Amino acid sequence: MRVAFVLKGYPRLSETFIAQEIAALEKRGLDILIVSLRRPTDGALHPVHREIKAEVLYLPEYLLLEPIRVVRAFFKTKNIGKAAKVWLKDLLRDPTPNRIRRFGQALVLAAEAPKDITRLHAHFLHTPASVARYAALLRGLPWSGSAHAKDIWTIPEWEKREKLAAAAEARAEPLRSGERRLDVRGLRVEELLREVDRFLDSLYGEGAAECVVLHGHGTGALKQALRDHLGASPYVAGFRPGEDHEGGDAVTVVSLRR
Repeated sequence: MRVAFVLKGYPRLSETFIAQEIAALEKRGLDILIVSLRRPTDGALHPVHREIKAEVLYLPEYLLLEPIRVVRAFFKTKNIGKAAKVWLKDLLRDPTPNRIRRFGQALVLAAEAPKDITRLHAHFLHTPASVARYAALLRGLPWSGSAHAKDIWTIPEWEKREKLAAAAEARAEPLRSGERRLDVRGLRVEELLREVDRFLDSLYGEGAAECVVLHGHGTGALKQALRDHLGASPYVAGFRPGEDHEGGDAVTVVSLRR
């Protein structure tokens, strides 16, 4: 069994929880293809990304920049009718360039993904799930997805309802501190502060109450820099070292302002 994981971008420091999931599944023997809708923009690479052995397929982020690739995929893909019907129905309700781009990316995914792919899995219910759904129809494959927080509340009800009905499996990831986790081990202090701000900004927009930052023990420099930064952050109501069952002093549990 080989599964294609459809992600917004890879690698991303702000989504190390996805990378940790992929690394753990690889250790359990699952063969994975990572499909990324965007190329990386972070200036640093997290250690967990170096553990991952999966091949990465980058889809065209902007169709106009890779027109030959998109046209080639169109002519290579055979079962376009059913997928196109679903996409056109979506496009009438969401007539945006993003909706067009999603179908173009799905065409490329369907045409270029290896033949041994047996399932597609999307992380996030919005754009990645759209691409996975269209590509699954084009290839005649089952697809599943994980919804996290912001994506649940920002997509229209009709789209959420139809994706959940179409997916072979869908699960919502609740806002628990153990799952709203940022792993900053191995980063330099300036990288840590940048990624923590980005992480907190995202969680604050989602309405999260609490999160966990995993910094490890080491010399204590990362931990001290993090906690000094959290003390001055407008997003933070308070923070504390983790309890034993949460990871102890190797993690910092952060309470966000509401």
